[in-house]
Amino acid sequence: MTTTLPHRPQLLVIGAGVAGGLVAQRAAEAGMRVTILCDGPELDRTQLVDRFRQADPQTMMSPYPVVPHAPQPQVARTDDYLIQKGPRPYNQQYIRAVGGTTWHWAASTWRYLPNDMKLRTLYGVGRDWPLDYWDIEPWYAEAERALGVAGPEDAPFDAPRSSPYPMPPAPFSYMDQIFHEELQRLGYAHISAPQARNNQQVYDGRPPCCGNANCMPICPIGAQYSGNMSIEKAQAAGAQLITDAVVHRLEVGEDGRITAARYLTPSREEFRVEADRFVLAANGIEGPKIMLMSTQDRAPQGVGNSSDMVGRNLMDHPGTSSSFDSERPLWPGRGPNVISAITSLRDGDFRSEYSARKMMILNMNPVEGIALAAIDEGLTGDALRNAVRHRTARRQVITAFHEQLPDPSNRMRPSTEGLTDALGLPRPEIHYDVDDYVTRAAEDTKRRVEEIAERFGAAPGSVEHNEGYLPNNHITGATIMGEDPRDSVVNSDCRTHDHPNLWISSSSNFPSVSSVNVTLTIAALALRLGEHIATEAQP
Repeated sequence: MTTTLPHRPQLLVIGAGVAGGLVAQRAAEAGMRVTILCDGPELDRTQLVDRFRQADPQTMMSPYPVVPHAPQPQVARTDDYLIQKGPRPYNQQYIRAVGGTTWHWAASTWRYLPNDMKLRTLYGVGRDWPLDYWDIEPWYAEAERALGVAGPEDAPFDAPRSSPYPMPPAPFSYMDQIFHEELQRLGYAHISAPQARNNQQVYDGRPPCCGNANCMPICPIGAQYSGNMSIEKAQAAGAQLITDAVVHRLEVGEDGRITAARYLTPSREEFRVEADRFVLAANGIEGPKIMLMSTQDRAPQGVGNSSDMVGRNLMDHPGTSSSFDSERPLWPGRGPNVISAITSLRDGDFRSEYSARKMMILNMNPVEGIALAAIDEGLTGDALRNAVRHRTARRQVITAFHEQLPDPSNRMRPSTEGLTDALGLPRPEIHYDVDDYVTRAAEDTKRRVEEIAERFGAAPGSVEHNEGYLPNNHITGATIMGEDPRDSVVNSDCRTHDHPNLWISSSSNFPSVSSVNVTLTIAALALRLGEHIATEAQP
């Protein structure tokens, strides 16, 4: 049936995370009639915090309710939803609810570097973006104001900027201060990480961070930005929000324009919404899945997929994590989860051979893992207490994001084996691997960590490196941006080549993943897109 709305939307936004919220807010504030469809429910911060406190085990996803009609990959049982078919797992986590995955992020808000968008031209690898850094730069500034970013001015190996950060950087913890001193002696650029987290008395109605140190999985007081805040602003400007609406099909008209979206409710009742313009702002797996499920006579390979690029070129930041015990106590776990980063390896001629990296000093309290390991050793009583205290004060963890190049063989598609979710929709099937471009860089990263550990007095041979690569939930590439409709899905305005009234607002558009978190670039492009649509809609 067709959903009865107060007015036919001029714009239908599918997805209610940071991308959908900012597009909807910009368009609604410009006077457009906007409807937002979210596949999951609205969430209450107080209830999430209570769930986390009571959870056993406490994981990144434990605060978030299981939503049978909109399944979410879980930490301990990812294959309950994502179907892994490749040499390596693509174990992503994301939240299907109003606000999206920014409920449990570290709030790291880095700009890409100008060179990140010209990999093919400068280094002969990967792909170039069809736009320049300076095309986005004003929107980066807008996004920093919208999200409330605190960051360092004139930091080494950071992106150029035309305006200051809205707030000064978060202060270093004691641990970060010591790392800063030692890393500089080793020749590394080490800076305060830009973060969408209030550190002033009040910013945009948000209280200042009070250092709870569990930003991941949930900021208990709302000091850091989450996408639901933009959704609320869009609603205040007149946008309509429909929750628990799982879009599974986009309809294509005779002229190639999208005419309607169909969605299912938790009870499998189907509704149809017509609109003038459509923005697909779901994440980098769910958005492409909707497109590929929408096969029809006018889109035999799925919506927007005449290039056969929808679902392909999946990227992430294949991660490494290395730990060691410093000689002196530094007490990690005071303040936000990630306060600082090594930026010297974000760019350089080496990118023609191996990937750029951002290395981070993890500021999370390691007491749980240390206590379990000590118990496994058979320690009890005072010996256990002393070991936990000693090791917790000294356990250092350095993680790294490694840039990955787009590869069409890394792909997502609806299940080819008929495996479905609770609504009868196909589950995502993923083929994924990591090539030598990343592997060479990861080996260099481990060598550098061992050098750093030696500087901190770690015992020889004591550094522990994770096996394989850690996922970082930065899902990019599956609706890749480009000038040529034959090998890309959207153009530089994020408009699909195949359908003039369908845009995609997601990191899935990115032709490169860089070596930094993707959210600020998502936000900048979302604001740019919202402005573009609002301007185009004017009579």
